[in-house]
Amino acid sequence: MSETIITVADRPIREVHQEIQAAAQAGGSILIRDARSRHNLGVGLPPGCSVRFEGSVGYYCGGLNTGARIEIERNAGWGCGEAMSDGHVTIGGYAGMSVGAAMLGGTIHVKGDCGPRVGVAMKGGHIVVEGKIGYQSGFMAHGGKIIALGGAGGSCADALWEGEVWVTGDIQDLGVDAVVTEPTAEQVAEVDAILDPLGLKDTSRDWRRIVAGKRLWYFESRDAKAWLMI
Repeated sequence: MSETIITVADRPIREVHQEIQAAAQAGGSILIRDARSRHNLGVGLPPGCSVRFEGSVGYYCGGLNTGARIEIERNAGWGCGEAMSDGHVTIGGYAGMSVGAAMLGGTIHVKGDCGPRVGVAMKGGHIVVEGKIGYQSGFMAHGGKIIALGGAGGSCADALWEGEVWVTGDIQDLGVDAVVTEPTAEQVAEVDAILDPLGLKDTSRDWRRIVAGKRLWYFESRDAKAWLMI
């Protein structure tokens, strides 16, 4: 099947989106050229298609993805992969704030660093970051795994619920109710199984697994100070 080439440039985003959706419904491979870091590209893509963006994209690229494979050559603005339920997003450089926000499933692979609040309010899926994750990453994550290979910024895993944040490298400091635990061999094997297809498996890493201390799971007036610190 031949590759469909779509140029963004200064065209209306609605028009570009309609062309992307039409090509995606055919289940083929799509190359997006001259994206110019514009916003809301590749939103709501269906399963069975592959989309590659040359250069950088703006905010909310790949949001609401339901199974497409999306590759961004360079950087992405905030909210990349927001609320995606399935599929795979690769970001070749830096990812802005709130990558994977509220995502339900699938995998986001960031080859560079990330801005703040990686995986905020995520419900499932995996976010793998080869670089460092910014402050408050994992904020109020209800499920899924955030895996950072280059350390973490301040207030890491603040107000975490049932999500997990895995970090190798320095952590500036932990957020409210975040607890570092020693992972079991079985838990490490689960992370290795996520990293292996990305070519990132390394059994020599010293992991720190961050989970909720559960102080915030049930409000108690005597512990109100913890809630005010969020």
